[in-house]
Amino acid sequence: MPGTILITGAAGFAGGHLLDRLSTTPGDIVAWHRPSKTGRTPFSGQADQKGVRPLFVWEAIDLLDARAVRDAIARTRPSVVYHCAGAAHVGRAWVHTTPTLAVNVRGTHHLLEALRLERVPARVVIPSSAMVYRFADEALTEDHPVVPESPYGLSKLAQELLGRRATSDGIEVTVARSFNHVGPRQDPSFAASGFARQIADIEAERHPPEIAVGNLNARRDLTDVRDTVRAYTLLAERGRSGRVYNVCSGRAIAIRDLLERLIARARVPVRVRVDPGRYRPNDLPLVLGDPTRIREEVGWAPEIPFERTLDDLLEYWRMERRRT
Repeated sequence: MPGTILITGAAGFAGGHLLDRLSTTPGDIVAWHRPSKTGRTPFSGQADQKGVRPLFVWEAIDLLDARAVRDAIARTRPSVVYHCAGAAHVGRAWVHTTPTLAVNVRGTHHLLEALRLERVPARVVIPSSAMVYRFADEALTEDHPVVPESPYGLSKLAQELLGRRATSDGIEVTVARSFNHVGPRQDPSFAASGFARQIADIEAERHPPEIAVGNLNARRDLTDVRDTVRAYTLLAERGRSGRVYNVCSGRAIAIRDLLERLIARARVPVRVRVDPGRYRPNDLPLVLGDPTRIREEVGWAPEIPFERTLDDLLEYWRMERRRT
């Protein structure tokens, strides 16, 4: 896809993997990251691991600064925008509700408003979340009622509505309702990555041979993050403006099963201890998506086996422990 590609939140989990995927595509890539107090530029992905400066233009942009966002859009004039920036943790949103709503909602408004004011006819992919749906004990289609049950879900639904509003201004917006995605470099505050890090710590004798866990009965639709960002790129190319697409595998895995599979890969014995303090408010028993629409209209389906995802995730944390 020609022209300049803009990735907001490029230093984050999905944004970093998206950078990896787009690194060989033609055109310029501008990577926005949150300004840091140290002024350092974040490097992520394979280029960082090899110690080579990636061929991206990094810009420190505060999405809550409307003037800075508009000036950056005026300079860049992107043809494609992947809006990966924002607060991404469901549990933390219960405690940090105000900043979650601020960056996810106001930040998205500033981005779309800048595109409108600068008359930039970009194609925009907004990654939303399965947390916008009302709970159901069945696979969720895009037509299922949207009734968020958490501050995080509310913020993501607001993003979707802002995107729908922007289509009336001539901006092509496609929404990716992403279900849980996991893989290397994920923050350990998320279950799979947290389990893998604890196993790596136990193997390195940095932690007692015990993993503290919360609710293991919940079942989640899990997709490798590298498949998820591939879906984003296909949606930018083939997705219909104003349309919502589930990005999911169509299968649910119990957190207990996830943990057992990781422990089976451990090189030392590992015990499990349930900690009620790790339970989340309103932790849903099932989050399962129906990927029919994205498969039929866009041609996307997950390709990476879940076993490889777990292998790569655990090996990532083992490498991190060897470095430190």
